[in-house]
Amino acid sequence: MALEFIGFIGNHNSSEIIPRSGPVVDRAFVETSAKAHEYAGFDRALLAFYAEAPDSMQVGQHAASVTERLGIFIAHRPGFQAPTILARQFATLDQLYRGRISINVITGGDSRELAKDGNSLADKDARYARTSEFLDIVRAEWTSEKPFSYKGEYYQVENAFAQVKPFNGRNIDVYVAGASEAAIQVAGRHADIFALWGETVEQVRELTARVSAAAAPHGRHPEFSLSFRPILADTEDAAWAKAEAIYARAQALLDKTGYRRQGEPQNEGSRRLLAAGSKRTERDSRLFTKIAELTGAQGNSTALVGTPDQVADALLDYYDLGVRTFLIRGFDPLPDVLTYGRDLIPRVKALVAQRERAAAAE
Repeated sequence: MALEFIGFIGNHNSSEIIPRSGPVVDRAFVETSAKAHEYAGFDRALLAFYAEAPDSMQVGQHAASVTERLGIFIAHRPGFQAPTILARQFATLDQLYRGRISINVITGGDSRELAKDGNSLADKDARYARTSEFLDIVRAEWTSEKPFSYKGEYYQVENAFAQVKPFNGRNIDVYVAGASEAAIQVAGRHADIFALWGETVEQVRELTARVSAAAAPHGRHPEFSLSFRPILADTEDAAWAKAEAIYARAQALLDKTGYRRQGEPQNEGSRRLLAAGSKRTERDSRLFTKIAELTGAQGNSTALVGTPDQVADALLDYYDLGVRTFLIRGFDPLPDVLTYGRDLIPRVKALVAQRERAAAAE
């Protein structure tokens, strides 16, 4: 898999340091963000899923309609929609937008949030078992040339068949996230790309090894995606001052932004992020975890801090572990997209090309 960069399209302009103003679905912001990502050279952009949020598929479709090349990476939570219907929806979008659609499968580890949508499975391992059956059926809908039946514990279908398949017979990339053992087993069976939040180098090495081991019995070799919030400045001192200013503003605005920590997180991924701060070594000198600690690691909340060259070098440490996709988003969404496109993405690509030339010459 070639090196890829993924961005993030929110439903409106907001972050840990920017309280939302304006409509929940800000059409102008969605369009501007999508176009900015395409202009800046991102390969894809994520549309997130969480309870209470606007529908990620519909917002993603609109983002696709105002761009020409940008991949649209849509998050979906299994368990609340029939897998046959979801498969046809994604295949239809993929046909309409000529192979630009991918899916981020988010099972969900917080029972409090899941309850808002009527989740009936309290046990997290059971939810991942449901996700595995869900993806069995989705894959069959995308690939089967004749009707098929499926009888699982959570899903049963009879003579299912989709007339619509992904564009040009391609595979719609399936990303799977999660850090529990149950999540890793599902990823081993189903993930084309396993998605991690930004952790220490050793944490990432350990988790990617576990996913690869889980995939081996299935004859699969998933790729890896890693998420960070880069904080850049012209000098190292200025970058760290900027990071501390972001932290101070986030702390002051907790009640306005909705990021106030709600006890200890239930999901393993957030717990790992909170542990990252105490596990840093000299190789993790760019890692900034104070926002994760402040918010309870609500999602992708760890940063890499430094000059563009320093952060690019830090990303290469993860590239050397086999990470080929970086999801990067900032605390000031639109300006940061353009900054990354100008100052960071080209540097990382140049370093990777340099590594590849050196390897070819050996």
